[in-house]
This record gives sequence, structure tokens and C-alpha cells, in this order.
Amino acid sequence: MPKQKTHSGAKKRFKVTGSGKIMKQQANLRHNFEGKPTRRTRRLSQEQVLAPGDAKVAKKLLGR
Repeated sequence: MPKQKTHSGAKKRFKVTGSGKIMKQQANLRHNFEGKPTRRTRRLSQEQVLAPGDAKVAKKLLGR
């Protein structure tokens, strides 16, 4: 049987923690920083746990 390949887009976007949770980077942190408060940009720079429904799909894409 051929092996299942990992989805290239998914492996760039998601990270799996030791406990098996899927982490993602928050959206809205690419441009227009003058219009965003520093407090917001700091909050957005933190990684976030993926929602359970999305995590199920992401795990499949990552071959887990």
C-alpha cells in the first residue's frame, strides 16, 4: 500500500502539541498595524488552540 502524504499547506499552518492539541496562528496580524492597538497585536501574536471541529479535519490532513 502507498503511504499517505502529509498536506503541505496544513503542515505549514498547524502545530501539534505534546498532548495532541492542534495550534494555529491568529488571523489579522499581517498589515494595517497603525489602526490596531498594541494590546490587540500582542494578543493576536499568541498561538491559539484550534476548534474541535476544525481540529478533526486538520489531524486528518496531517496524517494523525
